[in-house]
Amino acid sequence: MSKNKRGKALYSTPSRARGTCPICGSTRIKLLYFGKGPEGEKLTVCKKCDGKQQQAV
Repeated sequence: MSKNKRGKALYSTPSRARGTCPICGSTRIKLLYFGKGPEGEKLTVCKKCDGKQQQAV
């Protein structure tokens, strides 16, 4: 089974899905997961912050 969050699939995303995480501030990290910001808006977050949000629920 192919992995969607690495390899060729990322080439079609803007800047290859890399940027600065809005929650933890990590730079040049893959932003592939959807999370919620402080006001409830939808954000793309890194893997570490996605795990934190799932544990908090």
